[in-house]
Amino acid sequence: MTPAISVQNLYKRFEVREMLPGFKGTLKSLFRPKIETIAAIKDLNFQVQIGERVAFIGPNGAGKSTTIKMLTGILHPSSGGMEVLGLLPWQDRHKLGFSIGTVFGQRSQLWYHLPASDTFFLLSKIYELDSSYYKKRLHELTELFELQSFITKPVRQLSLGERMRCELVASLLHKPKILFLDEPTIGLDINAKLTIRHLLNKLSEEEKTTLFLTSHDMADIEEVADRVLILDKGTIVMDSSIRDLKRKYVRRKIVTLITDVEKLHLSIPGIKKVESENYHYVCEIDLATVGVEQVLQEALKVANLRDMTIEDPSMEEIIREIYGLTR
Repeated sequence: MTPAISVQNLYKRFEVREMLPGFKGTLKSLFRPKIETIAAIKDLNFQVQIGERVAFIGPNGAGKSTTIKMLTGILHPSSGGMEVLGLLPWQDRHKLGFSIGTVFGQRSQLWYHLPASDTFFLLSKIYELDSSYYKKRLHELTELFELQSFITKPVRQLSLGERMRCELVASLLHKPKILFLDEPTIGLDINAKLTIRHLLNKLSEEEKTTLFLTSHDMADIEEVADRVLILDKGTIVMDSSIRDLKRKYVRRKIVTLITDVEKLHLSIPGIKKVESENYHYVCEIDLATVGVEQVLQEALKVANLRDMTIEDPSMEEIIREIYGLTR
């Protein structure tokens, strides 16, 4: 089966003109420019299969946006190979546009002073959708994304969450095989974020749409993606499933015990960040030194256990640790 995305030995270089200070420096930069070549992407290699949900993440300046622009045909690579749905994005950009969708959290494709329904109608013409298909598809997406109460309101009157749901519908009208998402929940409140994540997962399950997601919100990554590609300084430093990533890098647990002892005290090597008050005992344990079972055994020697929770560190902490290891 042809992969949704295939990238081999990809490079993207930019030429940057150095500007010297002062009037003489400006003239020198104009007539005798000093050009520096910067490699934004270096020897990039990865594949994404049809139906996968992949997070493409990295610190600012890592090359995420440059890669997405090449995948969508906006930029031409300097060297190397790249195919999206078997097409060369920069050569077959028009044809590829009928098979991919894009959602950029900070850039809107909706007409600000018109109802979203007008934008949808315009897009149906751009994508050359048959009238009966368009009406059926719009009805399906309106039901799925629950747009009924605001689809005819001017976009300027919509909340950010409502607007983002309309952005998603606009990108899905032509039933793309791949949906590229760049910060789809930026600026949204917690309820709107939860709604967008739920809808993306539902879309992936029902239509087998390939999701290629970039976000600085680690909850987006953890709740939507199955696999994560970590980019740093223009190259992939980690390619792993979310499950394997946690198994490999979760080296500590956060244990909360509710007991009948107001201030519980346990002397166990490997326990740190202890908080103990109001019958709640919270600690962080180093799994290389101590296990959860040992903490429970010691607690039961001096107290009766009423409730307990065991948590992993947040995805944000795990990713931060990986960044530190790859620097």
